[in-house]
Amino acid sequence: MRSAIRIPAKNSPALELPLSHPELKSFMIIYGKQIFLYVLRRHPKLIKSVYLGKEVEKDLFKEISRLGIPLLRVDPKKAQAMARGGNHQGFLMEIEAISPLSLGEIKRVDRLLVLHGVSDSGNIGGIFRSAYCLGMEGVILTNLSSFSIESAIRTSSGALLELPFGIVKNPWDLINELRGAGFTLYGAALEGEIPNGKSFASKRALFMGSEGEGLPKKLLSKLDQLLKIEMERDFDSLNVGVAAAILMDRMRDGRSN
Repeated sequence: MRSAIRIPAKNSPALELPLSHPELKSFMIIYGKQIFLYVLRRHPKLIKSVYLGKEVEKDLFKEISRLGIPLLRVDPKKAQAMARGGNHQGFLMEIEAISPLSLGEIKRVDRLLVLHGVSDSGNIGGIFRSAYCLGMEGVILTNLSSFSIESAIRTSSGALLELPFGIVKNPWDLINELRGAGFTLYGAALEGEIPNGKSFASKRALFMGSEGEGLPKKLLSKLDQLLKIEMERDFDSLNVGVAAAILMDRMRDGRSN
């Protein structure tokens, strides 16, 4: 078994900063062992400080130390405050704030996923993960009521850090911009066509709506083609994350034209 090492507590001013302190506004706190290790090994340049609330293995301590960034031990109360009550597992870090791209930047790609009215960070994170694995090149969020980038980074297992994403307030402006950029617009709807074996435009955007409500009829009327998932049994609609993954996979398998 690999040995563990204790991180000595330090009297550092950084430990005394409240979470709303102006110096922290350009950063964000992420926590949990899985995402901690992901960022450490895939995006070390994003890390500004590491906070540990437990003993760590000697090899991991050396790996963190090699970055030459502040490495601080925090007590359980401080760790809970930094994680806002979340399950931090003793692993927290401060990283550069991740900002959405402008629509002008993100529409340069060919395969986009658009989430309309999907606000749950767990769903969004899971969808980012599927989108990254299934070849999408960007995600746009629209009609948001709330959204936590920090939570979505964690629930996406880091996939949000790999995919360009944008936030657009007005879905009608978005539709006009995408169509003007040459995108064919697809949307998930119960009255849509089953996508199996169909051809899809190489430059395309797939619109997904919130659970329960789906995409508004007015928005659906502006799209080029509607798609649905064939169900074996008559049952309630699929979770939006599951439905998005199925449609992305069907479109990935379809020929592009």
